Amino acid sequence: MHDPSPTPDRAAEPYRWRWLILAVMIVAEIMDLLDASIVNVAGSDLEKSLGAGSVGLQWVIGGYALTLGAGLVLGGRLGDRYGRRRMFLTGLAAFTACSLLCAAAPDIGSLITFRLLQGAAGAMLLPQGLGLLRENFTGPELTKVFAIFGPVLGLGGIIGPVLGGFLIEGDFFGLGWRSVFLVNLPIGIAALIVAATSVPRKAGDPTVRVDTTGAVLVVASCALLVLPLNQGQEAGWPLWTWLSMGASVTGFALFALQQRHTAAAGREPLVTPGLLRKPAFTVGLGGIALFFGGLIGTQLVLTLFLQIGRHFTAGQAGLGNLPLAVGTAIGGAVSGAFLADRIGRKVLQIGPLVQLAGAAVLWSELDGLDAASFSVWEIVPGVTVAGVGAGMVIAALFSFILAAVDDAEIGSASGVLSAVQAVGGSIGVAVFGSVFFARVRTGDFAGGFHRALIVQAGLLVAFLAITFLLPRKGRPEEEQHGVTPGAPGSGTGEHLTPSGS
Repeated sequence: MHDPSPTPDRAAEPYRWRWLILAVMIVAEIMDLLDASIVNVAGSDLEKSLGAGSVGLQWVIGGYALTLGAGLVLGGRLGDRYGRRRMFLTGLAAFTACSLLCAAAPDIGSLITFRLLQGAAGAMLLPQGLGLLRENFTGPELTKVFAIFGPVLGLGGIIGPVLGGFLIEGDFFGLGWRSVFLVNLPIGIAALIVAATSVPRKAGDPTVRVDTTGAVLVVASCALLVLPLNQGQEAGWPLWTWLSMGASVTGFALFALQQRHTAAAGREPLVTPGLLRKPAFTVGLGGIALFFGGLIGTQLVLTLFLQIGRHFTAGQAGLGNLPLAVGTAIGGAVSGAFLADRIGRKVLQIGPLVQLAGAAVLWSELDGLDAASFSVWEIVPGVTVAGVGAGMVIAALFSFILAAVDDAEIGSASGVLSAVQAVGGSIGVAVFGSVFFARVRTGDFAGGFHRALIVQAGLLVAFLAITFLLPRKGRPEEEQHGVTPGAPGSGTGEHLTPSGS
């Protein structure tokens, strides 16, 4: 094995093992993202094995995304302070251990608890990947890395149900749904070994102060938002659910004020203030929340419709998600290879229009379904078209936002970006699950899917509207590393307004 101790220097020769770093980052973070959706197809098995109801299933899925999203901003700052290599290895080890605990869960309460811990471990792991890539790649190579990294991360969550269905249907060694979590063990251990020997050691910055007050506010605000969304439908939306959501809004507002006060006092906030002065970053975060909330929520409803409404097995439901994964891959390839660089933000506007077209096709397909003779092929066209539109957005959105970020801001930016994606997905699971199950109680499965499509259409229209606030083009490559003339290496972000804004 080689010695990982030398720290790569941007002015020196590129780090020899940098492409191996990219490989292990992709493997580890896909493992993380897969677990956000891989249990979507496990509903029936969890109900039989652990007695999980609809609320329990939403918590197994949404609870993971909740702690992941709530802890990601803190995870990014911990990487700044203690070193990204150390936090990456720690998060990966903890994530792998929590996967084993999930697989061994004796009841639904234990599984939910272990999923919450698994999400917290993921929050330590996920933000480090983007930072490590920015530390080890520069110039045109970095552009290529993000062109690979963004779409792969987007696809990681999409193919989760496909893999989950295969594992549950195969019932390998009689493990059933438990194999969904056990599959992480060999992957996690292998990734740990490779990362420990290939990722260079680079000390963190001990002068970085971790804002614990801000972290507590974020965690509390996220919990106050997701808790009533998961429990409200089952409980009949009592007063406490509305008070909780109102308190969540207040908590996020207090967090914003506390971050400003922390920065003004000369201390380190969780969110670097310069990030919020960049239109491509701030508007892009809103887009990520809307887009992934709709995408993940609709994917959940598709899986529930196939399993509960049409009595598909886990394996069949997993295959039912395959057209979405294939469409996403096609859309991502077209966007990344041909469109994003040529037409800029227009690809972010074409994508949701294609998704809306797919939703319209799917709506008409649902209208014509015969429950007695239903085949998944009847909805393949609509699901595939929607997937193509999703892939176009995923491939471009990450690159567009990350282009606005300086090297000095990458820890904070990675945490914020990933947190918004995870919390948006968690909210999507809660909202779409509630909308679907409200109709399912009357036996109207197609109606539940129709309502979910209406919600998704609203989110896509909102996403399309805010894309017009983005700059027409991402920031030029030479400006992405603090080398803009007149402000070399400043890292403040004030000179980095994206062109075309």
